[in-house]
Amino acid sequence: MIEITFLGTGCMQPTKTRNHAGVLLSYHQENILFDCGEGIQRQMRIVGIKPAKITRLCISHWHGDHVFGIPGLLSSMGADQYAKKLFIYGPVGSKNFLQHLLQGFAAKDIIEHEVHEIKNGIFFENDEFSLYAHSLKHSTPCIGFRFHEKDKRRINVAKATKLGLKEGPILGKIQMGKSVIVNGRKVNPNDLSSVVKGRNISYVTDTIECQGVDLLAQETDLLIIEGTLLDELREHALKSKHLTVKQAALIAASNNAKKVVITHLSQRYKTSSEIKEEAQQYFSELIVAEDFMKIRI
Repeated sequence: MIEITFLGTGCMQPTKTRNHAGVLLSYHQENILFDCGEGIQRQMRIVGIKPAKITRLCISHWHGDHVFGIPGLLSSMGADQYAKKLFIYGPVGSKNFLQHLLQGFAAKDIIEHEVHEIKNGIFFENDEFSLYAHSLKHSTPCIGFRFHEKDKRRINVAKATKLGLKEGPILGKIQMGKSVIVNGRKVNPNDLSSVVKGRNISYVTDTIECQGVDLLAQETDLLIIEGTLLDELREHALKSKHLTVKQAALIAASNNAKKVVITHLSQRYKTSSEIKEEAQQYFSELIVAEDFMKIRI
């Protein structure tokens, strides 16, 4: 199961109902935080997630509303006796930005961390999933992210039982797509299992329309994308290099995204009703993010 927790869904200035940007993706033992706006550690405690659970931090860009929560988060993780190394990924310049951010106060309990400045392509991969990044177009270097779950094989229990097979190394090989010998007969993976396609979740914020947006949105199971302003303010959105709600919905539709969550809303909107109304004119499988909302896929 993949669980997405929206810790902050606003932009620029926090409001009574929307914190600065932050989205947590939980998958098995991994807890990947996308952006870390001011107050994220408090948001996590409200929903019952310990900051020490975070394994990776992905920063889209270094504007304050996406990074002001980092010093507090690292301090809290240290106070909670975080025993591992936190891996931090961001655009070129991230090492310098973080260094200056941590020099601005008398740092205490800062955990061990490792910063990777990434460009386009896969920047992390293991047996279960990969993380991919692509550059976006904003007023400062900015990247979007895509989580890709690798395809798996599902064992047909009835067929396996008929051959006298139970859990063990033979079924393990089948799940890896390898042929095995059972009772002197070669059994192919497709004889006992079927492929379950991995899921894709993309995170796109602070950008105008560009190739990177389309690549990240293409065929994704869940597209988390900014819709900062209604389309009546398109010129203002372009000037500040943000997507409108309509643009976000059309990007989803043109790239065959299955489901969309609009986030990074301007503080000028007191409720999400008009955001949802405009967006659903162009893409029906769409919801507007709220702080503390959870989605499981």
